[in-house]
Amino acid sequence: MMILIKITFAVVVSFALGCGLFYLKQENIIFYPEPLPPDFKYSFPFRFEEITLPVDGADINALLFRADNPKGVILYFHGNAGNLRGWGEIAPEFTNRGYDIFIPDYRGFGKSTGKLKHEDMLHQDAARAYNYLKERYPENQIILYGRSIGTGMAVYLAKSAKPRLLILETPFFSLLDTAKYHHPYMPKKLLTLVLKYPLRTDLLISDVSCPVYLFHGTKDDIVPYSSSERLLTLIKAEKKLVTIPGGGHNNLSDFTLYHEQMDLILR
Repeated sequence: MMILIKITFAVVVSFALGCGLFYLKQENIIFYPEPLPPDFKYSFPFRFEEITLPVDGADINALLFRADNPKGVILYFHGNAGNLRGWGEIAPEFTNRGYDIFIPDYRGFGKSTGKLKHEDMLHQDAARAYNYLKERYPENQIILYGRSIGTGMAVYLAKSAKPRLLILETPFFSLLDTAKYHHPYMPKKLLTLVLKYPLRTDLLISDVSCPVYLFHGTKDDIVPYSSSERLLTLIKAEKKLVTIPGGGHNNLSDFTLYHEQMDLILR
């Protein structure tokens, strides 16, 4: 009996320590930024402008890529890794379709300064980027595009703003839900307590009034395809789920169907 009590105690202590470590280190688990030196010079074979947006306690570095005779602008919230040196390569996908594209780096990513400490920072910085564009484009010409973790910021912003469209690529039901998917041994109530970035898309998306387009691959092993299926049932606005058979988490643009549907959406 004594041995059983000791084993149980050891398991409980180890679990508690693990939860505490996750709470303290979750930025390193959720985000994989690649910093760049302040004097780094971007180089792309297409037109762009580098923008610095002052925010509370930091500067957000962003790139604005220009199209000829643009029909509007896309505010693109990228995934949880890398920086603008890599993410800038996606710009022709949108400039070739007649849209400027504005891509900010999150705090600590690339040349953006500061450090992420909680979810509100992400939303405040996203709103700063949106307001910058509102000063330069009619709001009905602004399209929000979120990819992976960026879908959380895009949906939160679309709830209160009035963009023309909301496009979500590989969206999660919530980051809380995705964390539970990857760590099924963690009680959901405990995850709710320790997760500083729950990104509850599921609680927000029903308040989005603009058309919503979701893209998801059936072989996504990071955010399961069922996440988009479940979100679709919550959307009250015009909506469409584009299912990419065989698509993974990072390769949807390799599929012809993605481009065919994007052509229709952005025509």
